[in-house]
Amino acid sequence: MLANLASSFHIRLASRALHRGEVIAYPTESVYGLGCDPNNLDAIEQLLLIKSRSAAKGLILIASDISQLEPWVAFSQVPDMQLLINSWPGAETWIVPARKHISPLLTGSHNTLAVRVTAHPTASSLCQQFKGPITSTSANRNGQREARDLFTVRQFFNDKVNHYLPGTISGNNKPSRIRNAMNGQTIRA
Repeated sequence: MLANLASSFHIRLASRALHRGEVIAYPTESVYGLGCDPNNLDAIEQLLLIKSRSAAKGLILIASDISQLEPWVAFSQVPDMQLLINSWPGAETWIVPARKHISPLLTGSHNTLAVRVTAHPTASSLCQQFKGPITSTSANRNGQREARDLFTVRQFFNDKVNHYLPGTISGNNKPSRIRNAMNGQTIRA
């Protein structure tokens, strides 16, 4: 088993916290992330408050497989789905047209949603256990450096985050690349 894979016990606890509407911290490919249940608007508002993040920016959803994202985005509108499929699982986030019912707390001031099928074993196992995608934003307050380990994220947020999932990041030096699925344009390298 990989060293950065949290125990199944820890993953179950984190999944339960998500189901209770709590904000959690968890390891991703390059940084620790903050996440919650994307169906729970109160949890999303709490996450944005903790992070001091404008709702206009929108959030990323991560999943363990593409099927978990289908209720959220209109993949049928993407001109070349093979680009997305070939990049996943991995540290590649795609901006895809959002379905009509998606909250602006997730899309921000856009009609799109940022989505990724994560390659991080702990984050992927968490989405599998949760049986759906979770929100993903770097574990830092707006404008500050990102937390890259559990100790730092605890220092940043202490009891403001309800649950901390142990693990290590995959070691990527940069956050995931973000690309527009409609035209392939790189938004963040």
